Amino acid sequence: MMRGGPSVLGIVLAGGEGKRLMPLTADRAKPAVPFGGAYRLVDFVLSNLVNGDIMRICVLTQYKSHSLDRHITTTWRMSNLLGNYVTPVPAQQRLGPRWFLGSADAIYQSLNLVYDEQPDYIVVFGADHVYRMDPRQMLRQHIEAGAGATVAGIRIPREQAPSFGIITPGPGGVRVERFLEKPADPPGLPGDPDRVYASMGNYVFTTKVLLDALAQDAEDDSSVHDMGGSIIPLLTAKGQVQVYDFDDNHVPGETARDHGYWRDVGTLDAYYDSHQDLISVHPVFNLYNDQWPLYTHSLRLPPAKFVAGGIASESMVSPGCIISGQVTQSVLSPGVVVEEGAVVQGSVLHDNVRIGRGAVVRRAILDKNVVVPAGATVGVNPDRDRELYHASANGIIALGKGQRVL
Repeated sequence: MMRGGPSVLGIVLAGGEGKRLMPLTADRAKPAVPFGGAYRLVDFVLSNLVNGDIMRICVLTQYKSHSLDRHITTTWRMSNLLGNYVTPVPAQQRLGPRWFLGSADAIYQSLNLVYDEQPDYIVVFGADHVYRMDPRQMLRQHIEAGAGATVAGIRIPREQAPSFGIITPGPGGVRVERFLEKPADPPGLPGDPDRVYASMGNYVFTTKVLLDALAQDAEDDSSVHDMGGSIIPLLTAKGQVQVYDFDDNHVPGETARDHGYWRDVGTLDAYYDSHQDLISVHPVFNLYNDQWPLYTHSLRLPPAKFVAGGIASESMVSPGCIISGQVTQSVLSPGVVVEEGAVVQGSVLHDNVRIGRGAVVRRAILDKNVVVPAGATVGVNPDRDRELYHASANGIIALGKGQRVL
């Protein structure tokens, strides 16, 4: 519900397995993966919706959802007095003994949420992207245009198209003429032939239009029952879809450098690169914009401590960390310990990682509770480490929760 405006229900799609982020998703859903030291990926979409006055939000979960459910229920507690809520909704098999077949089927099986709220509009956002966005601006365009559905699009280089759903606008640049799922050779944008519109996985629907489309899709046995792969193409064929240019979105406190920042952190390399975006003097993505805050769980931990000559540069160090070694170009989550003589370079360390005396960690992602013994190395010998641990296409070494360092 938006204050003084139309009735809006937020639906966050948080059921993906995140296979390409293994081993970080071996024991948790992708939206629950830690990011930026203090956050979970789901915090970014929820912060955007709440900052944008969308205060009634259902988060649809499915795979390995325990830590995600716990994070939402302990962190995202809204005012019951005003009727606001953020609630996780697991797969409930309301339509028979089956799990969600796709993101569209997830919403179709959860339509009781829509019937209970009776919203005028439904905002459907993905749960695993890093960005700031004011959803009210997208909703405003949708309402003023009288569209059935509006898709948020971001301009990307044409050669990246095979990784995304691609929006082809018609004359005028707003109505969607075609929606192509990961095309090899899509047409460029009018006046900008080297770029295309990639779908951000964020949608606004007029409620009746979405309900009718979901019902039609549910009857189609050939459908993959996906929002981007099924519902949007279906409505595009009816001429009911418009594109919202993400570049037109402005949030308070943004800078020219971080305006329009959006990252799909679906691979280890994208996840690693997004962390590197955080730590420069003038970051590509600024976590310190308090005019559009990012909310998360607040831990009762003491401040970070630097002792015995410990030092950190071009890095983010969370509360509860104790640094006695050298840390550069890294992001450290709460409770990390770096002992004397240890060196951490260009790495992402999750909660309670311990780097032993004289150990070296370079270009690595270490999940919670990993202990690197004294004198051991991770990322120093990439050929050896590829045989022992997960390694990304760009050579980033990744260890899962509590994984033993050999």
